[in-house]
Amino acid sequence: MKLLSSTNRIIAVLAVSTSLLTAMPNISSAQQAGAPPPPAVEVTTVTAREVPLDYTYAGRVSAFREVEVRAQVGGILKERAYVEGARVKAGDVLFRIDPASFEAEAARASAQLQTAQAQLSQAKRDQQRASELLDRKVGSQKTFDDAKSAVELAQAAVAVAAAQVKTAQINLDHATVRAPIDGVTSLDVVPEGSLIGTGGSDSLLTRITRLDPVYVNFSYASEDAAEIRRIIDQNGSDDGKLSALIVFGDGTALDRKGVIDFTAPSLDTQTGTMRVRAVFDNPDSRLIPGQFVRIRIGGLTVPSAIVVPEVAVMQGPDGKFVYTVDDSQTAAMQPITTGRSVEDGWIVTNGLKAGDRIVTSGVIKVRPGTRVAATKSILQTAQAE
Repeated sequence: MKLLSSTNRIIAVLAVSTSLLTAMPNISSAQQAGAPPPPAVEVTTVTAREVPLDYTYAGRVSAFREVEVRAQVGGILKERAYVEGARVKAGDVLFRIDPASFEAEAARASAQLQTAQAQLSQAKRDQQRASELLDRKVGSQKTFDDAKSAVELAQAAVAVAAAQVKTAQINLDHATVRAPIDGVTSLDVVPEGSLIGTGGSDSLLTRITRLDPVYVNFSYASEDAAEIRRIIDQNGSDDGKLSALIVFGDGTALDRKGVIDFTAPSLDTQTGTMRVRAVFDNPDSRLIPGQFVRIRIGGLTVPSAIVVPEVAVMQGPDGKFVYTVDDSQTAAMQPITTGRSVEDGWIVTNGLKAGDRIVTSGVIKVRPGTRVAATKSILQTAQAE
């Protein structure tokens, strides 16, 4: 009986073991059936291409040139010969100061010149007679020397009188005030009949502003200045012809471009920026001095740049990264260094190379080291077509 009981026990254990072994494949299949599938993502193959760069800054319009028209002689202002706010040409008559006193001074100086010239003629005749007497041994050397000195003094007197005539004529000419440049006049500073002086406080008559072309002044940030210089150096030339476009407050753009014509040689130590100036044609006077505008700088390109969409870039504790996908459809975290933001995303300066595949859709579902179900990005497919 004991032998039979032990045998039955062994048979029961074997039966249980056999049933467990038979059930294990079913359990494993159930576990496999419950495992989540690889996440579906879209990938983009990055390429190196030429990327144009734009820089936008706040700028302010200033006149190409602005001059103060001041009186160079004093007197009574008799006439204003222009319309306030009108355009004038260089050489146009603007004001007339009473010329009577200057005409009289010019006449007096002219008479003095005639007197000096007559005295010089008399002195030359006296010198000639003294020379003849000295040759005939009937005149003294002193008489001849005195006559010669008289000629020299008379010549000096003529030179002085001639200078006085020139001065008087200059003053007479300055009584008529002319426009020094082309431009637009300001409002009257003094009315007709006013007493005009030649000092800093009483000589200003009007201002003329040249509005075509005009300048737009703005400043580069120090980082932008360094980047622009680096890009120019990489391109191998600097012809000073960076283009500029003006955008107004309502979003409209000026229908013509300008160029950068001046860049300061050093940074402003107080603001850390670099002063820059662009020049624009302004035939329709649409740009007004003092006007604030947005100025967009172009003409710069990065010849072989890698650009990734913004949705592909993640921020981790150690910086920015993207997920790359290899040939076995396995995702990996790839740290990157980004440069400027452009229209298509971020320029990557380090971490990626042409041909790498990055996840651009479904990024949140990806885990490093896991497989993904990758399909080509819809955007990239459309661009290829």
